[in-house]
Amino acid sequence: MDQVTLARWQFGITTVYHWFFVPITLALSFIVAIFQTLWYRSRNDKYLRLTKFYGKLFLINFAMGVVTGIVQEFQFGMNWSEYSRFVGDIFGAPLAFEALLAFFMESTFLGLWIFGWDRLPKHLHLMAIWLAAIGTNLSAIFILAANSFMQNPQGAIYNPATDRAEMHDFGAVLTNPVLLWALPHVLMASWLTAAALVAAVSGWHLMKLNRPATEAEGDEAATAVAATNSKREQSIAAHRFAATFAAIAMLVSGVGLVITGDESGKIMTQVQPMKMAAAEAIYESAGGDGSGAPFSILTIGTLDGSRPLFAIEVPNLLSFLATGTWDGRVQGINELKAAYAEGQLVDPSNELQQAYAEHMRAWGVDTFTPIIPVTYWSFRLMIGLGMAAIAVALLLLWFLRKGGLPPDNKWLTLLLVLMPLGPLFGNSAGWIFTEMGRQPWIVSGTLPTMAGVSPGVTVLELWISLIGYTLVYGALAVVEVGLMLKYIRLGLPEVEPVEQITHDDDVLSFAY
Repeated sequence: MDQVTLARWQFGITTVYHWFFVPITLALSFIVAIFQTLWYRSRNDKYLRLTKFYGKLFLINFAMGVVTGIVQEFQFGMNWSEYSRFVGDIFGAPLAFEALLAFFMESTFLGLWIFGWDRLPKHLHLMAIWLAAIGTNLSAIFILAANSFMQNPQGAIYNPATDRAEMHDFGAVLTNPVLLWALPHVLMASWLTAAALVAAVSGWHLMKLNRPATEAEGDEAATAVAATNSKREQSIAAHRFAATFAAIAMLVSGVGLVITGDESGKIMTQVQPMKMAAAEAIYESAGGDGSGAPFSILTIGTLDGSRPLFAIEVPNLLSFLATGTWDGRVQGINELKAAYAEGQLVDPSNELQQAYAEHMRAWGVDTFTPIIPVTYWSFRLMIGLGMAAIAVALLLLWFLRKGGLPPDNKWLTLLLVLMPLGPLFGNSAGWIFTEMGRQPWIVSGTLPTMAGVSPGVTVLELWISLIGYTLVYGALAVVEVGLMLKYIRLGLPEVEPVEQITHDDDVLSFAY
């Protein structure tokens, strides 16, 4: 492999791994805050038990997200120094806001929440988890602002004297139309993922609690069984609320994903028409002549990605998804390849692309299309895995209706295990589609990916760091899964009134 390929593989592996933890953390922070708010208002212990139980899972994911996220910023300097040099003036601004505002905010108030159970007034302690959740989601705004600039580089101009892009309008960066729809889409996907985790975990515990109780003999045994049954009923009430709340949240976020995804597709058609064409494997332009472009359910193309061999299509649907009209014109891969080869821009109104157009041929880009199978199938995995998880949520709600409990059988157990994995891998597929669909550009229509790598990094150095990161991340995966499974199996913690907790060991331990 050459330097560019290895650098892309390394960034892809570390980014996809990091994103496993981000969507869970984004929404689970708010879910924990909601549970604690319910306890604050009602003083019902089931909400306190849910807060502490899912608070542990949130903290595990938060810690792993921080550890794996640090590597991302290192790579901009190590492997992508030319990219950092070219767009550092723009790209660095939202990243600085993310670190100085969002990260410090979330880490500070999360620390107050962890160690403040018996040391802060209840309302201030509750405020701490809400501010930590808000800070966590502020991070998403600034990270997506930086990424949206790569998809649609607006708010910057080109300085030929320094051969760099320079900030022209920070407001334009923060109001990028890609960002305005990508942000709610990502947040909806995060809610789907975190809610799926809560629904699966509480659903699994309800399955176990649905097992027949053991018959008792004698007064002492009967008393013990009565106490056990009382705890069982309390746990059922808590997990039933959590599972129902999470399953409904999945349905709501699923609707939100459809709405925001539809609008994101229309924006993508405007600023990245090749990505839309690749996502649907539409080789020849269609629509605009009274008949719309078809939506591809299944397309098999040639290995070189030049033409389709077999396709199953829904007439006119792609035109509606891309343009909002049933006969709107959608440019095909072949037309766009020819246009790019002639130096035509994706968006003639884009100042940075306009100023930098003359450099397109100088870079020697010999292909202007992404890898069609990757974009085509990652787009469908993104949608299909999320919809499958929603189907399991509906099944869980069916079992919980009229006071029922989910049956304890291996098939439902398997579905509940897969339930959070569906949107989790769907999120990853979405990011793969977003980044791979932009190729061959690292900044869409402006800077090719091959021009962004660090010239001083050797292939050997890239191999060493790639293998090192992979091994470390593999070890972290074992730790993450082990911790999650350990605390999931332990179930809801026993709680006592927070005012009565006086021992530091109780407060400072991981179980607080």
